[in-house]
Amino acid sequence: MNTNDSESRDKTRKTKKKSQKKSGNLRWIITIFFVTIVVSSAISFLSSTILDGAGLVEAFIVLLLIVLIGVFFDIIGVAVISASEKPFHSMASKKVPGAVEALALLRNAEKVSGICNDVVGDICGVVSGSASAIIAVKALVSINSDTIAQLIMSATVAGVTIAGKAFGKNLAMQKTTQIVHIVSKMIYFIKSPFCRKRKQK
Repeated sequence: MNTNDSESRDKTRKTKKKSQKKSGNLRWIITIFFVTIVVSSAISFLSSTILDGAGLVEAFIVLLLIVLIGVFFDIIGVAVISASEKPFHSMASKKVPGAVEALALLRNAEKVSGICNDVVGDICGVVSGSASAIIAVKALVSINSDTIAQLIMSATVAGVTIAGKAFGKNLAMQKTTQIVHIVSKMIYFIKSPFCRKRKQK
């Protein structure tokens, strides 16, 4: 009877874990969906608003910034997936700022990487494409050649994006611990004022 009871309990626990995992995955997919819509809308609105009133040089700088944001988040995503928890356990025991946040990032590496690489990275890719089209129209007015303007913009965006991501991934693989620690320290210092307010209350 005891053996049967323990087996049935194990089966019940496994079933609960599976159902919790499925519901957790579904929640994560729904969250990502809405986060993508909000972030994409915000970046698209800001970029189009800035680009509409900007000159050709200013618009090109905005485009490069969008591409660099995508590369920056790509670096974070790769670093979080590649980094080890071991050095951060040592830092956490010494109460190094950002160590606890780093462990939280690494324990949720799949989700963090999904947001950085898939959500922000893909959004920046889409927005940079539409931004390059706006700049191409501006260039068309100045250069009076639709083909030349589109070729220059497409080639530049593709070149900067591919080269930037290749450089970023190489850097992320070599400096995983340092990059994760920098990001976690940023999170720590952003959280600190809010944590102090909570303690005071």
